[in-house]
Amino acid sequence: MGLFFPDDENRFTYGRAIGFARYREVLEKSFKEFFLVGFITLVFLIPFGLGMVYAILTTSALVMLAAAVIGGAISGPGVACMYDIILRRLRNDKSDWWVCYKKSMRQNWRAAILPGVVQCVFLGFLIFSGALLWWAKQPITIGTIAILSLSAIFFMMVLSVWWPQVVLFDQRAGLQLKNAMFFILFHLGRVLGAAVLQVAWWVIMFLFLPWTAFLIPFLSMWYILYLAVFILYRPMDEAFHIEDQINERFPGQIQEREDG
Repeated sequence: MGLFFPDDENRFTYGRAIGFARYREVLEKSFKEFFLVGFITLVFLIPFGLGMVYAILTTSALVMLAAAVIGGAISGPGVACMYDIILRRLRNDKSDWWVCYKKSMRQNWRAAILPGVVQCVFLGFLIFSGALLWWAKQPITIGTIAILSLSAIFFMMVLSVWWPQVVLFDQRAGLQLKNAMFFILFHLGRVLGAAVLQVAWWVIMFLFLPWTAFLIPFLSMWYILYLAVFILYRPMDEAFHIEDQINERFPGQIQEREDG
């Protein structure tokens, strides 16, 4: 998968490629795996999706909340496995993806329930509010759009740093959120950029329904997560010493580390 660009033989000069070359390298090698894991993650999200459709049709906030909590508890482990596979490929873990998936599910399903619930409650509120405002007779004010947009960006910033910690470290949720807030403060530009890209992606998906529906099984779940994690991976590795800790526990698992 060359992404419409010719290969550059010099991109491997320093061992592991960096920048856009690294983005292409991981995507070319792992596209099939990301697609399969993304499709499985969509299956985990079906209860949440069905619940949200029913909540919108009945205009019931209570149904929305119940669907978000139950759907989040079900989908959380699937989302955690998606992050796990992406992070493994970014650090050049060569293990079989299905073996890694099953291992990640065993290790992370409990820890993934809380962030899964938080994420789906947040998404449910946005989807429910957006649908009601879309069908409302009165025009949507700029203030309302600004509040929803800023809330979406802020929560996406937190979730973008929280999820990788869920699959990388065995820590309390409170400590993970504390680490996320400090990371955001020190790397505000990158985290903000990753969050804005994710929010813009989902807004486009929503606005252009049903034409974007055919993309959902192929791109929508895994690609935007890969792009966001790719943007944040290097500063996260520097802040949390991801590869150093994994090398200590599993020597030789990570290969072709960047040279400088």
